[in-house]
Amino acid sequence: MKLYKRGVFDKIERFIGDETIIVLHGARQVGKTHILFYLRDWLTEKGKKVFFYDLEYPNLLADLNRGVEFFLADLEGRGYEAPEEIYVLIDEIQYLDNPSSLLKIIADHHKNIHLIVSGSSSFDIKTKFTDSLAGRTIPFEIYPLSFEEYLTFKEVEYALPVVNPAAISRIKDLYYDFIKYGGYPKVVLEPLEEKKKGYLLQIIDTYIRKDVRDLAKVEDLDKFNRMLKVLSAQSGQILEMASLSRETGISLPTLQKYLSILEETYVIKRVFPFSRHPSVEISKNPKVFFFDSGLQSVLWLGEFQGAALGSVLETNFYGELVKRFGRQVIYFWRTKAHQEIDFVIQKENNQVLPIEVKTNFQQANHRTMKSFAKKYGVVDWKVVALEGEKKPPHDNYPWEI
Repeated sequence: MKLYKRGVFDKIERFIGDETIIVLHGARQVGKTHILFYLRDWLTEKGKKVFFYDLEYPNLLADLNRGVEFFLADLEGRGYEAPEEIYVLIDEIQYLDNPSSLLKIIADHHKNIHLIVSGSSSFDIKTKFTDSLAGRTIPFEIYPLSFEEYLTFKEVEYALPVVNPAAISRIKDLYYDFIKYGGYPKVVLEPLEEKKKGYLLQIIDTYIRKDVRDLAKVEDLDKFNRMLKVLSAQSGQILEMASLSRETGISLPTLQKYLSILEETYVIKRVFPFSRHPSVEISKNPKVFFFDSGLQSVLWLGEFQGAALGSVLETNFYGELVKRFGRQVIYFWRTKAHQEIDFVIQKENNQVLPIEVKTNFQQANHRTMKSFAKKYGVVDWKVVALEGEKKPPHDNYPWEI
């Protein structure tokens, strides 16, 4: 299996060799194991001694569940000689009965053993990790591939950004595919569309069975599935809880629980309004976004969307913003007079960056952007599109943000 470098590797590298436990978490099938394999090979090439544990193997899981003494004995059986410096990579750490105890003891009393672990979602991590690990871990959220990573996995010869018109045309075609199919690595690497869809359906099925039914203890899976389908049709729209409750037959308290599960398992995110003037700006109801446009399409339509229009385009770009800026700094803006901007990024030093997403640059409403800029003292804004005449300085292709 060929291993590709993910963008998050450069951030992880800064902490390799520290006493801190590196924790990778994200949705199922986003490539956490791939990153661990890449780290294993990278460390080995640097002459480090590396041990890999995949806890999906019952015998390994049973051994580690017996406690630290058995873990150390197993390492010695593999060639570990204390107190030499080693790296231990553990995949699917949440399967352990009490991972916090094992990790804490290793971190506190065996500082020569550097731990890098993965967990399938923050829901698993929150369920199994305790306060005893406070200050001992550094978390990294892993998402489906960014477009730049998508190009790497596709082994495209162009490096972003591109200026050659022929190259831009080729990159546009690839971006349309990226919108259509999304960024799950296995989906990206599969050439056949029918198999791509099958992989996404498999991801959804595994998610429902393992995360939702087994971990979150959701009993009415039919209603949960119905809610997923309704939300997939509403990605990028204002979330109306009362309407969603009526449409799905799920009570409001249960809906809140389900939405939290979806957020903690990296399927959706509620994006809240940016507002400093609540008398004239909407400041309460969030929008809902899926992290992956391919997954959204398959849930919504049962197929991939033929054209990159509307909510699928906006959903895709939201995912790109998350990978670029993080989940917690993205908002939208809407006034009671119906002015609206798709995304507002809260940057450092209280600065904000408004971004409007269109299929064509000529569709952008610069009047709304200028109104927002004047109100908030903003000197820059972005219009993101794939078609039409691109004019500096505000127009950008999605990969240029």
